[in-house]
Amino acid sequence: MTPRTTRPDRLRAHEAGRPDGAAAVVIGGGLAGITAALELADAGLRVTLLEGRPRLGGLAFSFRRGELTVDNGQHVYLRCCTAYQWFLERIGSQHLAPLQDRLNVPVLDVGHRSGRPRLGRLRRTALPVPLHLAASLATYPHLSLAERAKVGRAALALRGLDPADPALDGTDFATWLHRRGQSPRTIEALWDLVGVATLNATADQSSLGLAAMVFKTGLLSEPGAADIGWAHVPLGELHDTRARAALDAAGVHTALRTRATAISRAADGRWHVDTEAGPGSTGRLEADAVVLALPQRETHALLPDGALDEPDRLLGIGTAPILNLHIVYDRKVLRQPFFAALGSPVQWVFDRTESSGLAARDGSAQYLAVSQSAAQDDIDRPVAELRERYLPELQRLLPAARRADVKDFFVTRERTATFAPAPGVGRLRPDAPTNAPGLYLAGAWTATGWPATMESAVRSGLNAVGAALSELGRPHRDPLREAAV
Repeated sequence: MTPRTTRPDRLRAHEAGRPDGAAAVVIGGGLAGITAALELADAGLRVTLLEGRPRLGGLAFSFRRGELTVDNGQHVYLRCCTAYQWFLERIGSQHLAPLQDRLNVPVLDVGHRSGRPRLGRLRRTALPVPLHLAASLATYPHLSLAERAKVGRAALALRGLDPADPALDGTDFATWLHRRGQSPRTIEALWDLVGVATLNATADQSSLGLAAMVFKTGLLSEPGAADIGWAHVPLGELHDTRARAALDAAGVHTALRTRATAISRAADGRWHVDTEAGPGSTGRLEADAVVLALPQRETHALLPDGALDEPDRLLGIGTAPILNLHIVYDRKVLRQPFFAALGSPVQWVFDRTESSGLAARDGSAQYLAVSQSAAQDDIDRPVAELRERYLPELQRLLPAARRADVKDFFVTRERTATFAPAPGVGRLRPDAPTNAPGLYLAGAWTATGWPATMESAVRSGLNAVGAALSELGRPHRDPLREAAV
């Protein structure tokens, strides 16, 4: 689909031509902004969504490279991510990002003495928590018998933590694990295997509160909570094409290539949003409610005076990078849809042959995406160095790769992919309402209780809408509570 451009005069015409009633402007077309726009429109508001890029989707998007459709990074979600599942259903796309029937993660270790890949699995049964993981843990070959026993005791201790307890926010996860007998090997082969992928940080760089939220919710709440889902089509099909169709159907006016340059409150209490759609192409929108759904630094730059008591706290929320390596082999080298690695700098590897369109054009080739979270050490390495570093590692992990030719190798870098979940970050994350009536914040970095995930982004949009509708005196339904019922 060709992105649509919108001129400011069309924005004004849209604003003037809609029926009487409250108007809202949502600034930012990532998952948080899309969610907020859909929910505000469903509540009867006249909604304009502004996005500076020529597409929607924020940092979960696709692009073309020759004949391939490439995701900028590998994104997954878990069965416990009920908000993102609601979002997929709302845009009519849940069937395009299915969940596993049951958690099953192949884990290849090449760090032991034999040098040959050793396969273990993290998988669940249908037994109640915590017995659902007992059989897998008892046979997990990457830990000793004593280490496995201590994992069970630490997991039971995690169940007793309250992730919302402010005291947990100031402690790092690694310190808590060490105090409960978790060895460096256990942290590498289990806690960081999951934690780095979900938190985008190692245990020593992660808030205990956020780590407890991830493990308690994902592994220790319900048997199927950690079952993994991922898009079987390009992310752009979900977060741009189908999301835009849902916005259109809801009556939202989506203005791409249009950014907000200033936000101000008029004497009558309404909001003015100044826009720019190119050099010399400016406009102004009026709204009863404004949702700022941008990254924290961009939000800080647009905040009116007094909107937050300590706005510079937003600048204290750090960021963390994610690196993705994309390799096209001339033959099939991986027979699983994905795996995780130990004893190697490689973290997670996914087969993207079908979703990229490669399978339809070359039935013998295979396209693998290597997702590297907490990638501070590699994010700025030249492509040639990354190729030299990672291709031999993939050959160690996948013997079939030793006989394969590499047809393409390229890299995507998101230097500010997520907020950093460092100890103390919880006190910096703002709630959706601000001190300014009618102005609300959304984004995965706001106070959702979740780490920087697609789930957190959607929840933040719902939080902002709940606050806006309450202040406007409009009835508000909670789609997550309705889905639970």
